Amino acid sequence: MANSFPTHRPAESTHHRLLDFVKSVLINIFVSPYATVCDMYCGKVPDVEKWDEAQIGHYIGIDVETSGVNEVKEAWKSQRKAYTSEFIELDPCIEDIDSFWKDKEKQADVVFCMHNLQACFDSEEKARRLLHNVSALLKPGGYFLGITPDSSTIWAKYQKNVEAYHNRSGGMKPNIVPSCIRSENYMITFEVEEEKFPFFGKKYQLKFASDISAETQCLVHFPSLLRLAREAGLEHTEIQNLTDFYDDNRTADPSFILLHS
Repeated sequence: MANSFPTHRPAESTHHRLLDFVKSVLINIFVSPYATVCDMYCGKVPDVEKWDEAQIGHYIGIDVETSGVNEVKEAWKSQRKAYTSEFIELDPCIEDIDSFWKDKEKQADVVFCMHNLQACFDSEEKARRLLHNVSALLKPGGYFLGITPDSSTIWAKYQKNVEAYHNRSGGMKPNIVPSCIRSENYMITFEVEEEKFPFFGKKYQLKFASDISAETQCLVHFPSLLRLAREAGLEHTEIQNLTDFYDDNRTADPSFILLHS
């Protein structure tokens, strides 16, 4: 299985190499030559080799101002790429892209959101805004592809831990919250115990064994995601756990989301 992954620096975690390979597979499946692609939360290193190899026609990179998008824009100008590009500094789950997007005639065939999709579930307003922006960016018949941790599995494991903890305490509710889900590969920590799965705003800390620090994530309530997607004009095509995606494509884990306009 190790030979399935492209070469990376030794310090890069298996988790990040896995997500990188998943994106390569999705580009191979959904991106045709001369397509217009949009990369939400593209970061400071927006997979330039992947887009070169895919022979795209136009690239739209979107991320917050502090992500270094402007530096990428300046670097790409000097490289004389075979495709045109546009970089937009905004947070797509907070700001409306219409006032920032200059070339609206170049709608995307595919919009990717391989990082931070779960961040929009901090509130319903943020989730709604992100999906509105995706819908505005996509051509009719275009695809929205995203990855997010499998919140249903996380919640089920957490509730199992909570139940076991309270059973051990003799039915008395302790002051200490049984907040952690642990494995040899990761640790998930919740700050507040809740009995029901909140639709929005349920935060937790996720730390992989190979990472130095934890990341703040939000649980994604999939029925709410699909409801808001429909309201934004997107049609649900497929949701696939990446364990199954691995079996089909020799890839990975969390959750693979596929919606189209």
